[in-house]
Amino acid sequence: MIRWFIYLFLGILFGIILTKSEVISWYRIQEMFRFQSFHMYGIIGSAIFTGMVLIGLLKLNGGKAIDGTKIDFPKKVYNHGYIIGGSIFGMGWAMTGACPGPLFALVGAGVYPVLIIILFALIGTWVYSYFRPNLPH
Repeated sequence: MIRWFIYLFLGILFGIILTKSEVISWYRIQEMFRFQSFHMYGIIGSAIFTGMVLIGLLKLNGGKAIDGTKIDFPKKVYNHGYIIGGSIFGMGWAMTGACPGPLFALVGAGVYPVLIIILFALIGTWVYSYFRPNLPH
């Protein structure tokens, strides 16, 4: 039960950070796709850099999960599905103005029409899981 409160706290903290950094602002996302502002690229670049450093430290020090199990980093094998999936994800992001994390932050900020987008994101996830055995992986 305590684990659920930790997850809830981290989710709320994540939502506050997204809101305060204006990542959930449709105008900021529009600026990014029009190459008019560095704001979103700076935030995304900072997240990528932080992730690279932290994963590198975990690999060097043999990181363990909260439950004590060793964190494994399996090697990724490239396939063309990544390009197709990434393109579909980018189109959805451009059309809706938000990727999955900020969608829930928008609900927390009181922008309830995004519940429709979340519904369609869930439908898209279900469709992917249905066709997954027939897709190239």
